Amino acid sequence: GIFEFLEHLAVANDELEAFGLAAFKGHAVDLAFEVDGDAVAVLGGFAFGAHGKGAALLAQDVQGAVSDGADVVGAGVDGQGHVNLNALLDLITADTLLVSIMQVNNEVGAINDIATINRMMKARASNALLHVDGVQGYLKVPCSARDCDLYSISGHKFHAPKGVGALYIKKNVRFLGGQMGGGQENGLRSGTTNTPGILAMETAALDYMQHTEAYRQQMMQCKQRLYQNLMRLPDVVLNGPSPDQGAPHILNLSFLGVGGEVLLHALEEKAIFVSTGSACSAHKKGKNRILNAMGVVGERQEGAIRFSLCHDNTPAEMDETAEAIAGLLITLRRFRRR
Repeated sequence: GIFEFLEHLAVANDELEAFGLAAFKGHAVDLAFEVDGDAVAVLGGFAFGAHGKGAALLAQDVQGAVSDGADVVGAGVDGQGHVNLNALLDLITADTLLVSIMQVNNEVGAINDIATINRMMKARASNALLHVDGVQGYLKVPCSARDCDLYSISGHKFHAPKGVGALYIKKNVRFLGGQMGGGQENGLRSGTTNTPGILAMETAALDYMQHTEAYRQQMMQCKQRLYQNLMRLPDVVLNGPSPDQGAPHILNLSFLGVGGEVLLHALEEKAIFVSTGSACSAHKKGKNRILNAMGVVGERQEGAIRFSLCHDNTPAEMDETAEAIAGLLITLRRFRRR
């Protein structure tokens, strides 16, 4: 699997910055997708801890992951989408078993300071496990395995096939499987091993490793270009941190006076594909819970659009996208305000 490969590389180089993770001894569990990774991490960490002292589980809202029988508490986020550190610390007690947190906010691209969170958490609950949902951060935002016990990824975020992911478990982390079945993956996740998917994910990661910094720079250049072009238009508001402070591949803007769904479908007609929220919650109707927590409500939430970039995008495409949106806003706002 991909992290066995990472472990082998660690023998020669303990700091694999290009991989986005400092290599530590550990092993990987093959998974179907990112929510699967979150569920295995949260349920497995809780299942082990519940056999010892306490049965409390603390979780940031990580893809809506839940556990059975645990005291699940959400720390919330600030106005830019970062986890609220003060609220998080107030909730951690000696009985806390696990903290689960996104490395990168999947709606607005805010980057959480995993090293600081881990240090503060361990000072209050030394035996608690830290699970990091690295789906949006892996290979795009540096993170050290020193700073987490569990780290989940999804292959399609770095151009592997959909339906394959992995959960990295640091060596000596005591962990229980939460699924019935054949006991594959060292008893942590049952089911036939997806060998083609694992190999494809490893190949995709190896390719990304060779170009990590160039890819990051390309995405950030496109993000800045798109942001600058769109912010010249009237009634456009940024959601999340300033572009240079967030993840290089996520930009969230609100277009006031226009419904996000309407703008999304109008852009589809021009072969420009955006979203009004993360795919993980796409089937849920109603208000966006993350934007709500950030205080992005009303007309601003209704007009919110998320742009997801990759290294194959170009500045010219950003110019074309901004030009298309500028024209659509004139038309759509005219109809909306009648």
